Amino acid sequence: MRLVLALRRLPSRAEVSWCHAPLPSPLRGTLRPSRASLHTVLSRSAARSRPRSWPPGRVASRTLMAAANVALAAAAFVELTEEKNTGPEETTEKRMLQVSREEIRKTVRDSDTGLTRARHQVVLFLDLYIWEPICTGIRFLQLAAIFVPVILTVPAIWIGRRQPPRENERSGTLWWYGFLVKAMEWAGPAFIKLGQWGASRSDIFPTELCEIMSKLHTDAPAHSLHATKRIVRAAFDGRKFDEIFEEFEERPLGVGAIAQVYKAKLKPGLASPGDVDILDDVNDLRHNVRRNVESVLKSTPKRVPSSYVAIKVLHPGVERIVRRDLRIMRFFASLLNAIPTIEWLSLPDEVDQFGEMMKLQLDLRIEAANLSLFRKNFKDRTTAWFPFPHTEFSTRNVLVEEFAHGIPLADFMANGGGPFQQDIASEGLDAFLRMLLLDNFVHADLHPGNIMVRFYQSEQPSLNLRLRGKRESPPPEQQADVTEEVLSRLRPYRGKKELWAAELAKIDHEGFRPQLVFIDTGLVTELNATNRRNFLDLFRAVAEFDGYKAGHLMCERCRQPDAVLDEEVFSLKMQHLVLGVKSQTLALGNIKIADILQQVLGMVRQHHVRMEGDFVNVVISIFLLEGIGRSLDPDVDLLSSSLPILRQLGAQSGKDMVREGDFSMLMVWVGLETRRFMQASIEDVERCVKYDLLAPNV
Repeated sequence: MRLVLALRRLPSRAEVSWCHAPLPSPLRGTLRPSRASLHTVLSRSAARSRPRSWPPGRVASRTLMAAANVALAAAAFVELTEEKNTGPEETTEKRMLQVSREEIRKTVRDSDTGLTRARHQVVLFLDLYIWEPICTGIRFLQLAAIFVPVILTVPAIWIGRRQPPRENERSGTLWWYGFLVKAMEWAGPAFIKLGQWGASRSDIFPTELCEIMSKLHTDAPAHSLHATKRIVRAAFDGRKFDEIFEEFEERPLGVGAIAQVYKAKLKPGLASPGDVDILDDVNDLRHNVRRNVESVLKSTPKRVPSSYVAIKVLHPGVERIVRRDLRIMRFFASLLNAIPTIEWLSLPDEVDQFGEMMKLQLDLRIEAANLSLFRKNFKDRTTAWFPFPHTEFSTRNVLVEEFAHGIPLADFMANGGGPFQQDIASEGLDAFLRMLLLDNFVHADLHPGNIMVRFYQSEQPSLNLRLRGKRESPPPEQQADVTEEVLSRLRPYRGKKELWAAELAKIDHEGFRPQLVFIDTGLVTELNATNRRNFLDLFRAVAEFDGYKAGHLMCERCRQPDAVLDEEVFSLKMQHLVLGVKSQTLALGNIKIADILQQVLGMVRQHHVRMEGDFVNVVISIFLLEGIGRSLDPDVDLLSSSLPILRQLGAQSGKDMVREGDFSMLMVWVGLETRRFMQASIEDVERCVKYDLLAPNV
C-alpha cells in the first residue's frame, strides 16, 4: 500500500511543468524527469510499508499508476522525515529538497532511443540554452526598470537630520529604506520573500531596515478560479469539481506571494476519519490508565477534527519566475561580492541559502510532511496543535489540510486575552521551547498571523481501560465541535475591548480552555549535527558564565573567521554582557532575553561575525515569541518556562550527556531550580513581613 501511495500518475502540465515555462508547441510534452534517481526513495518507501485503512471508495482513486509519468506522493516525503540523518551536514529538509529538485530535473529519458532520443536531446538543448536565456533576459529588463531608480536615489541616505528614536538614522536613509521595500513589492514573489527573509537577518542588515522589511506585505493578485479548479482537479486524478467538494468558497481566504488558500468541505467518501495518523495503537492497561489520568490532571483537549479543509494552491508559473529571479540575484550578488568593503557578507552564499528556502516553499508536499512530523512530535502534548494533512491528495502544487478553526493570535494581542492571557503566553513559549530543545525541529515562520487560538472542552476519561487496537473515532460530521460555536460568539467583539473581555470571562466560566494551533509550516529550522554541536558548545560556555570563551567560539566557528574584526574586543564585549546577566541571577524574570540577543546581533554585525542562518532563525523566533508573550503577560519569564522542558530533556538524555562529559544542561537545570526556590523563599518572607506574620501583634 505504501508503494501505491508513493507512486502517482502525473496528471497534466497543470500540476507539474517539467519545463517550468510555456514552451512553443514543438517543445511541449517531450521532457521528462529521470526516474532512476528516485528508485531508491520508492524502494525504501515500499520496504517499510505499513497497511493503512482508508474510508471506502478512497483507495480506488489512489491505485492509479503509470510507468512513464510518475510523481512522488506526499506520503513518500513523510517517509523521508522518519529517517535518521546519516551525515554531519544532513537534515530532514535537505533530504526532501534534494528529492524534490531531482524529480523535476530536466533530462532525456533513458528509455528513449534512436531518432526519438536525438529529437528530445535537441529539444532539451533549445530549452536550456535558447528559450530560458531569452526569458531570463526579458525578466532582467523588467527588474532593471524597477530597481534602477532605487540605485539612482542611493545618495538620499546622506540627506536629512538624524532621528535618535530610530537608531540615529537620517531621514533620507529612512525614506530610501521605504522606497527599496516598495520596489521589492513591485518586483514579485521572489523579492517579497527576499525582503521578509532579510527582515530576520539583523546580523547583516541595519535594524531599521529590518524593521521596515518586517512590515513588507504582498498585494499579489489572486490567480483565476479556472486555474485553481484545473490544478485541484489534477490533484484528485481528474475528478469533476462537484465530485470532490460538498462546499467550496470561491473567494480565497488569503493570497500570498507564492500561493493562495481556499476553504472547502470534502465529500464524505474522501474525507478522512479524524486524526488517523496519531491514533493510539497500544492496548495495554498501563497505557490506557495513564491516558485517562492525564486527561483529568492536564486538561487534555477533546480533539474534534474539522470536516472542512484548507486548500493551498501555488500560483501558476510561480516556480519559473522564482527560478529566473534567483539566477539574476546570484549574478548581481557575485558582482557585489567583489567590492572590498562588503565581501564579508558573502552575498552569493546568502542568495544560495535564500534560494533553498524558496525552493522548499515551492513544493507543498514538503509542508505536508512537516505537518505530519509536527503532529507526531506533539501527539502527547497539550500546549499546541497542528492541522491534519491529507497527504494522499497533496501534490507539488496543492496542499489539502484540515481547516484550523481559530482566531488569530494578533486579535488577542490587540484586544487582550482576559482570563486566558497568561495561559496563551505560557503555552506559546512552552511549545516553542519543546520544538527547540527536545525535537530540534522548529517552526521557522512564527508570527501572530500563523498562530491561531481555539477553545476546547477537556477530554473525558474512558471507563473502558482495556481498549483493543486503535480508538475508533466517528466521522467529523457526527462529532459535536463546540470550537466554532465559541469562536462565533467572540468574533463580533473584535475591536470592542470591554465586550471582548466580558465574553472571554463567560467562556472561562463555562469551563473552556485555550489551545494554540500553528499553521503555515512550509519553513522549519533544524540544526544539523555540526551546527548542533556548535550550539551546545556555545550553550555550555554561556551556562558557565564564560562570555569570553563564548565570544571566541562564535568567531572561530562562524562562516568566515578571517573576516572578523577585532576578535579580542568582541570576546570582551560578550564577557561584559554575560557578567551583567550573571549579576541579576535572581531578577532574570525582569530581563528581556530578546534585548540581550539583540545586543549580541548588533555586535555580530559590527565585528563582521558571519553566523549560520539556522542560528539567526532561532534567535529571531525567540525575539518574536518573547515579544508576543510579554505583550500578553508582562511578567512572562522565558527561563522559568524552559524549566519543565529541561527536566524532561534531563530525563530523556541525561545519561548520554554525563557519559560525554556535557554538564551544561545539568548546570542550567540546577541553577534554574535554585533560582526558583530562592525566589519563592524571598516572596514568602516578604509576604510574612507585609502581613506581620513573623511576629504578629497580640
